[in-house]
Amino acid sequence: MDPVIQLKNVSYRYPVGDEQVLKNVSLDIGRGKLVTIVGNNSAGKTTLCNLIRGFIPHFYKGDLEGSVLVDGEEIADAQLGQLAEKIGYVFQNPFIQISGVKETVFDEVAFGLENLGVPVDDIRRRVEDVLQLVKIDNLRNKNPFELSGGQRQRVALASIIVMDPDILVIDEPSSQLDPVGTEQVFDIIRLMKERGKTIVLVEHKMDLIAEYADELIVLADGEVKLHGPVREVFADPSYMALGIQYPHAAALALDLQEKGMELPFLPIRDEEVAECLARARRKEGRP
Repeated sequence: MDPVIQLKNVSYRYPVGDEQVLKNVSLDIGRGKLVTIVGNNSAGKTTLCNLIRGFIPHFYKGDLEGSVLVDGEEIADAQLGQLAEKIGYVFQNPFIQISGVKETVFDEVAFGLENLGVPVDDIRRRVEDVLQLVKIDNLRNKNPFELSGGQRQRVALASIIVMDPDILVIDEPSSQLDPVGTEQVFDIIRLMKERGKTIVLVEHKMDLIAEYADELIVLADGEVKLHGPVREVFADPSYMALGIQYPHAAALALDLQEKGMELPFLPIRDEEVAECLARARRKEGRP
């Protein structure tokens, strides 16, 4: 694996906190991987995102121990401006990602490029391409504050994608969206994965994780409890003890196992359930 993000024995405590929010965290995130972070409330998910994007220690101070590297460079030694070109961050709440200084979606998406001093012709071309990519060209002349939550989330993603960062850190993009908005946002995430972007995603909808993610990081009480390929993590017996949800398919399979049915593998996607049950029946000699 070619790790683009590395954490080595990282612990962190906020300036006003009494206890460490992250405790001795070590992990590698491979280039081009879609890695999802899960955990219950106060597990440390957003703090981990703030570390990866450099807000800790550049914005939030506190006590930081250990080493955080992006492309082999210590986060603490990098400038926030340099990190912003390499790492794009999408907030959980799309209503706070909008700049508030632009009156159209087109200008909102162009805002970051303007701040970097990109030539005007390049800005126009890149914004046009991104509006088409995330399917919001029909919103180009709309005021961002007149959009729905799902539309704003797509504008927020477009504003980051247009910067063309190698790494995307996305914090619970579906938390305030309906099913249609969620599907539209995850279509964009899928496109970014296909383009080879490294994606660190905080998400609580396990069926989406099972469908899209390569790896799963499970946090509890500021510690990494599990980290590995998604299916292996869900199949690990220690996952159940953490009290975190399963994908619907896995929850059904585990219920059947508890009732005495032997299954050949743990299905994690809905379309895998039928094959899993068919193989179980064949193993038992039933048609």
